[in-house]
Amino acid sequence: MVRIRKPDRSLALWLFLTVWAGWRPEAQEWTRFRGPNGTGIGAAQTIPTTLGASNIVWKTDLFGAAHSSPVLWANRLFINTTSGESGGFVVVCVDADKGDVLWKSGFPLEPFSKHKFNSFASSSPAVDAERVYVLWSEPDHYRVAALDHAGKQIWERDLGPFASQHGSGVSPILYEDRIIVGNEQDGESSILALEAGTGRTLWKTPRRSAVAAYSTPCVYRPEGGEPALIFNSQAHGIYAVRPADGQVLWEFGPAFDKRSVSSPVLAGEVILGSCGSGGGGNFLTAVRPGNPSIRRAPTLAYQIRKSAPYVPTSVSKDGLAWLWSDGGVVTCIAANSGEIRYQERVGGNFFGSPVWAGGRLFCVSTSGELVVLKASDSFEVLHRYSLEELCHTTPAVARERIYVRTETRLIALGAR
Repeated sequence: MVRIRKPDRSLALWLFLTVWAGWRPEAQEWTRFRGPNGTGIGAAQTIPTTLGASNIVWKTDLFGAAHSSPVLWANRLFINTTSGESGGFVVVCVDADKGDVLWKSGFPLEPFSKHKFNSFASSSPAVDAERVYVLWSEPDHYRVAALDHAGKQIWERDLGPFASQHGSGVSPILYEDRIIVGNEQDGESSILALEAGTGRTLWKTPRRSAVAAYSTPCVYRPEGGEPALIFNSQAHGIYAVRPADGQVLWEFGPAFDKRSVSSPVLAGEVILGSCGSGGGGNFLTAVRPGNPSIRRAPTLAYQIRKSAPYVPTSVSKDGLAWLWSDGGVVTCIAANSGEIRYQERVGGNFFGSPVWAGGRLFCVSTSGELVVLKASDSFEVLHRYSLEELCHTTPAVARERIYVRTETRLIALGAR
């Protein structure tokens, strides 16, 4: 690792306070890609609907261009970026209140051929009370590392080659004392659990290879059953894995016939996932999960094939689900049945996913337009505000603010 700048001395006191902050619920508002268990649902209630220039609390340059989304612990934001000056992949820590860069730590990365809409730092970090965990790739190396909250490297693992014509983009997640890493690629594929404190491999489950998957897992906790990690991929569809040992508990293989980029979403009685391609043919699949304890196999609940999302991940709350397509069409459905309540065009193109806060949906287009919708079964655009910067990312919602990462900046918006 190449250290770029030493953290200021006040961080020693902050580290002590962080341990204390770890006991507070608000410390864990947005610790992984798309927030709590990947739902995209934030606890904030006071973010204004009509966001504008007067609601920009701060803007911070991120020293390079990338598409990683921010995560937060206590009052520290963590985000990945890239910079030629640093020699490649960079982890940045930002004060969530003021926007000051507290430290940045870099790792070597050699540029390589990737999809024009991807970046060399599209994966988002995961964070807990002690460490921040990051993931990045080169064709010959798929790397995972842990740093403490002061930017000091704790461990680094090289998981071997990562073969994909598009580059990588899966984000790590935490489950108890382990880091869960998806590694379904064009080459030799697997999913892994690494010990959070050391990076040691706890289990590794081989997977068939089809095309690289970019879907970040979530945790399914069935009533009366054991918890499971949910993954999406073209090769295996929607499937569940035991977190303790990596055993596949059930699998709905025919869920997809194309690449899966969006992440799985728990939506009432079903689990949602989608697939697609740059040439179209996108569709969303809803699966009723299996239950090994009663020998119940997963079954198809329904599919949505018109204006379905490919890259954006859906949001579900209070019996509804909202599917925000790459081409700017929003579909509201009854989550359990798939009944369409509305399907309307908001316009624009989207790679970032919507998030829910205070009964509203927030999503940012590739051109940087922040669109606010009423989160109900009736279509209503509440507000639009242009950030006037390229944006391929999903906002974080925490501390009564919305944090948006554009290509080169991190922006905090909220009441002032």
